[in-house]
Amino acid sequence: MWAKVKRLFVIKTRFEAFLIIYGLALGAMTRGANYTVQYPGIGGYLLMAATAGAVFLGGAKILDALRYEREAQERQAAQQAAD
Repeated sequence: MWAKVKRLFVIKTRFEAFLIIYGLALGAMTRGANYTVQYPGIGGYLLMAATAGAVFLGGAKILDALRYEREAQERQAAQQAAD
């Protein structure tokens, strides 16, 4: 039972990763827009850029993790085939 629930929170494909990144970006830009209202001027725009940058870094890390995981699975499959 818990394995099925846990499996819902695992990103398995690039498509799922892009959906997650899109959701993060949507929330970050909403927060950034609020920052420009709360902190008018350059400070608000710098905070908005920081929220966008955080999504870029997080998205890159998610995509890299998917690639590394796929490569590890391929390596393991090749090693098992050789044995």
